[in-house]
Amino acid sequence: MHTVMPGEIFRKSGLCFFLVLFSFLLPVTVQGVTVDDEITRIQQAYENLQDIKGNFVQKSYIKDLKRTDTFKGQFFIKRPMMLKWCYRGENEQEVFIKNDEIIIYQKKEKQAFKGNFNRETYGQAPIALLSGFGRIREEFSASMKNGKLILKPKKAMGGIVSIELQTSGKGFPIQSFTVIDLLNNRLDMVLSDIQINTGLKESFFSPALPKGVTILEHSS
Repeated sequence: MHTVMPGEIFRKSGLCFFLVLFSFLLPVTVQGVTVDDEITRIQQAYENLQDIKGNFVQKSYIKDLKRTDTFKGQFFIKRPMMLKWCYRGENEQEVFIKNDEIIIYQKKEKQAFKGNFNRETYGQAPIALLSGFGRIREEFSASMKNGKLILKPKKAMGGIVSIELQTSGKGFPIQSFTVIDLLNNRLDMVLSDIQINTGLKESFFSPALPKGVTILEHSS
């Protein structure tokens, strides 16, 4: 029988402690990619990004109702903060953001909502997050889990608790993202057919509302 000496216990436990401590000091990696690598790659892509457009599929899970709604459409962004996205289907509507103003045009109801846009509105305007992922280090604390970049806002952002980014190895670096709010509601946004720097004009982001549309204004 092998007798374990006190010194041997110390050496083994000390080695284990050192290995655990060392693991915390290493950059977080997933398959050789660090958090810093992913952030750098995303922010470098945004440095030369003037505009972006593509298609999206949005799945919104509302926890209290135990319901998932699915929407499809197109999005258009002109940096730094001009956006337009169009929901297609039965509840067709268009959303416009120009700097600090948001307009939601509901075609079927022949009405439009006009209000202020700021950090507190991001939870209701998830596509708008795409315009800000070029400032990840400034806006978020970041980590990695299961191959996804996990972002947590450093300051309050419309009830958003975290954002999970699924990155892409080619083309535009963001393939999809998931937003989780304070009530554990979940919104999944999958992007496709992305095109960048196609020369979108500023006038494209100003809605031309037809006659007869009721405009409801709200200011906070």
